[in-house]
Amino acid sequence: MSARSMPSSRDITPGSGPITLGTVFQPRVIILAAVIAAITLGHYLTGIQFHHYHDIFRRLYYLPIILGGIWFQLRGGLATAIVVSIVYAPHVVLQWGAHPDAQLEQYLEIILYNVIGVLTGGLARKEKSQRQVLETTAHDLEVSFQELKEQAKLILTFEEQLLRASRLSALGELAAGLAHEIRNPLGSIRGTAEIVKDSTLSEEQRVEFSAIMIREVDRLNQVVTNFLSFARPAPTEMNACDLNAVLNEIVEFSAVQCQKSQVSVQLVQHKLPLVSGDADQFKQVFLNLLLNAVQAMPGGGLLEVTTQLRDGIIAVTFKDNGPGIPKEILGKIFNPFFSTRHTGTGLGLAISQRIIQAHGGQIEVSSEVGEGARFEIQLPVVDEI
Repeated sequence: MSARSMPSSRDITPGSGPITLGTVFQPRVIILAAVIAAITLGHYLTGIQFHHYHDIFRRLYYLPIILGGIWFQLRGGLATAIVVSIVYAPHVVLQWGAHPDAQLEQYLEIILYNVIGVLTGGLARKEKSQRQVLETTAHDLEVSFQELKEQAKLILTFEEQLLRASRLSALGELAAGLAHEIRNPLGSIRGTAEIVKDSTLSEEQRVEFSAIMIREVDRLNQVVTNFLSFARPAPTEMNACDLNAVLNEIVEFSAVQCQKSQVSVQLVQHKLPLVSGDADQFKQVFLNLLLNAVQAMPGGGLLEVTTQLRDGIIAVTFKDNGPGIPKEILGKIFNPFFSTRHTGTGLGLAISQRIIQAHGGQIEVSSEVGEGARFEIQLPVVDEI
């Protein structure tokens, strides 16, 4: 139900809507009438010589007037004050006619009844209006909160899809290298199989060539396993990670692509403490940064990858000697779907930044045109893992 269709208190509050027989005889109206009648009887049945009792009765009239204003807002407060004025006025005129000084005070009291009725009813109506606004606002906030929850679920779903899309994009760029990695062991297996077919081989030679075939099959299986581990990662798990080991695996995995692009990777690693995180996600970040650097140097070049511990921060740096990034787009490179390549998805850096931020870290970039680009991942050291 939307805020517009939510029933407001105006629809159910006594005193709203047209006056009907049911309205007149509702309990609150009967209570007001009974109180006014009791006070009025007190006035008419008490002699004027007991003026102090009349002072009390006169003040008691404020009780039904205030209640009428609170229960029925402006209309109720004013109506109650008018009724009180009507039933009290004959008493003033008839019984206090011989005391004009006292009459003046009582006439002023009648005026005050109506002022109090209007003020009380007006304030009650304003309070009711504010309450309705607050109720409507609270309802709108509840609806917005539910919509926000649904949108958050959609965002998480889309984020998972983007992570997978970015991963598959990186794997697509490595497909040529994978084909080369598969072709080499397949060629070795074929050549060895042709040799083994020769019946003139000794038993020792057959064992040797069989071992070669098994080794190449294992190598082929490892290549495929590594590739699939990126394409179909396990569910996110936060465990103790050795970033140096993860980085070694990525450099080895992309070695063929780097050689094909004539990019030399210089890996400098220092001893690092373990970090708490998801190894597969770190692999995706490292792979994205490495491939970006390789693609930034189409004519070949040098990529320096460094790990170090600095002031309680683990820093992993990727520095290439490519053409660099112009200043006008340097601030946009982490925006989703922003890419300087026509075939790029624009997701790699955005998702990499999202992953590192989820691990409590950040990615910093610096570049000068003609001097290459430098990306540094900074992760906090966790005392207990």
